[in-house]
Amino acid sequence: MSVEHPANDALRIAALIPYYNHPLRIGDVVAGALAEQLPVLIVNDGSDAESSAVLAELVKQPSVTVLNRAENGGKGAAMLDGLNALANDGYSHALQIDADGQHNVADIGRCLQLVRSHPGAIVSAAAEYDESISKARFYGHYLTHVWVWINTLSLQIRDSQTGFRAYPLALTQPIIQHAYIGKRMDFDSEILVRHQWEGVPIVHFSTFVNYPENGVSHFNMVADNVRITAMHTRLFFGMLLRFPKLFARMLQRNFGSGQNSSGQKK
Repeated sequence: MSVEHPANDALRIAALIPYYNHPLRIGDVVAGALAEQLPVLIVNDGSDAESSAVLAELVKQPSVTVLNRAENGGKGAAMLDGLNALANDGYSHALQIDADGQHNVADIGRCLQLVRSHPGAIVSAAAEYDESISKARFYGHYLTHVWVWINTLSLQIRDSQTGFRAYPLALTQPIIQHAYIGKRMDFDSEILVRHQWEGVPIVHFSTFVNYPENGVSHFNMVADNVRITAMHTRLFFGMLLRFPKLFARMLQRNFGSGQNSSGQKK
């Protein structure tokens, strides 16, 4: 995929927050984005009346906009609507950060620095966990990482499930317009794999992730695990179709002339 990347002075970056019934933490997330002078788009994915009322207060602040979906369609559906809305409004990048407050908003500035130095890349957080993460969640994340490495023939993606990353919209829009992307909890991993297939660089930064005791999770252990399994299966067959290109890229990355395994010139 070849797209001319905008110069730094042409970058227009907005925060994109998918939101579904997270009234306790959304204010802190919005404040973190506004502290970095980012306009904020919250996509309300069919939240209940109480949770939507919180947004009615937040939207009174300058630079905060709410896009309301009539029905809950899932995190991926909210993200796709938000990405399309920001692209249509002329933004060059969308900085996604989830509404549940698990991510360290103090690292938004670090993410923005990397966006400005790598405008043609996805800039993605790589989570560092503390003891608040359950063993089931930890090993579930690791299993998904393994499948992502298989489906990309690469270790380039360090964390495919984080909801804290920035998308270069000129590169993301063709992908979401021409490929099926999961609409629920399968979104975060699938869209990153599809960017990697297209050769979009992925730049990581480490960030602390906390799962508070009173935190609200909308992950459905049965339905979402079925969707994620279907996603990995779908991506596996997609990898097989792209195997010659991905395998050649892997060889070039590891044994390319004049480069070491990290892609740096010798």
